[in-house]
Amino acid sequence: MTIPESFVPESHPRYLSLIIREKLVKGFRNGIVVPEGLIAHGRGEAFDYIIGEISRSFAVEAEKVAVALMLLSEKPVISVNGNAAALVAEKLSELSEVLNAPLEVNVFHWSRERVKKIAEYLKSAGCKNVLYAGDAEIKGIKHFRRIVDRRGIYSADTVLVMLEDGDRCELLRESGKKVIAIDLNPLSRTARMADVTIVNNIIRAIPEMVNIAEELKTWSEKELRDAVNNYDNRVVLRKALESIAEYVTGVQV
Repeated sequence: MTIPESFVPESHPRYLSLIIREKLVKGFRNGIVVPEGLIAHGRGEAFDYIIGEISRSFAVEAEKVAVALMLLSEKPVISVNGNAAALVAEKLSELSEVLNAPLEVNVFHWSRERVKKIAEYLKSAGCKNVLYAGDAEIKGIKHFRRIVDRRGIYSADTVLVMLEDGDRCELLRESGKKVIAIDLNPLSRTARMADVTIVNNIIRAIPEMVNIAEELKTWSEKELRDAVNNYDNRVVLRKALESIAEYVTGVQV
């Protein structure tokens, strides 16, 4: 039996975590999230624990650069899977609009029916520009994430990916695209391969990027380019690891 959100008091120490889990379970029952996505969320939640479940300064820095890069891009695209849709559909809609970047449904566990359900869910949340034609492929990828939309990831110059796998990130970069990754694991292949890695939970990162985008839209092109050119992803990943070590060693036992 699904526990209604009101059953969990806001005073519960794991309130937000429990609500997130319920959203994912609901997404699973609606055919948006797959069982493997529930497992992947657990892994991400574990990493969120050890960064303190807050947006660290290095994450906000990466979010700003990510937004600047997308504002400078001619064809930015936001790649969305089932977990992301289930958790932050409304905020993805806002980010898509403010950045003028379409959302593209791209999933590892692919079926035409599931892709359509995710697209319809995004549209019901207010997303106006959702791509899911599946009329092109990324060469070199053997699994179903190779199936993309010709108007979206296939022809994009910058792609924002979340809850990602490393091989697609690598091949997107090899094809000349800039890749922004939202990944709670700073040691993952995705985190290390991306041009910009946001080590943060998408439930915090996406809303923050919406606010940042509203601010950065007032910046000049030079200011945006300076922000991108002065960024070093290796430094951000190192800060993330240092922050994790500091947080874990500082926990009282």
